[in-house]
Amino acid sequence: MAERRGRQTRGNAVYDVLRAEILGGRRLPGDRLKFPELSASFDASVSVLREALTRLAAEGLVVSEPHLGYAVPTLSATQLEELTDARLELEALVFSRSIQEGDLAWESRLVAAHHTLVGVPFLTIEHPVRVTDEWAEAHAAFHCALLDGCTNRRLLQMATGLRDEAELYRRWSQPLGTEKDRDLATEHRQLMESALARDVPAANAMLREHISHTTRLLLAAAEAGSAGVARR
Repeated sequence: MAERRGRQTRGNAVYDVLRAEILGGRRLPGDRLKFPELSASFDASVSVLREALTRLAAEGLVVSEPHLGYAVPTLSATQLEELTDARLELEALVFSRSIQEGDLAWESRLVAAHHTLVGVPFLTIEHPVRVTDEWAEAHAAFHCALLDGCTNRRLLQMATGLRDEAELYRRWSQPLGTEKDRDLATEHRQLMESALARDVPAANAMLREHISHTTRLLLAAAEAGSAGVARR
């Protein structure tokens, strides 16, 4: 039992580091994740590595290819469009359920998540074309909080899974929110306020536009060749 707990703890640590490396740009789209190299880097067994990679694959942050092993996924504009379409349908449904079913504790979590998002730095000093890890984590936590009032945990898990998969596209792009025609902070505040007001139609319209606007910017960046997203 102790050995199993130790392996799980080690697997969690490897998962956390690999996830941060992928989202932080230290492992590039298309990079192979080879067991011998990972084992040497993390001083971990193949079973521990496989456990971590399986979790990352479930989030869409790595892909498993027959006879080739694991790799960081390449970014595809077509896949982004399909992912956005799925998110617009499922995330809107879960957001509606969240607003209708969320209790006072949910409201408190949402307000706290927004407060954290507002308080963390947006861009890194060293790499001003990338958002900070702190902001990215706070941003993900805020969007999860928007949905967390939904009492159907299976629907919630599916919706947050799609958000996780979209994270690579957001993190591998130019910062979204610095455009002169967009006020990202206001968008987030209005999403929170409409949710707390229990205004389902307004909240859903805002969420749909928020997601769609981001995708339009990512696709425009792909066309300009600045986001590393392939059109296929």
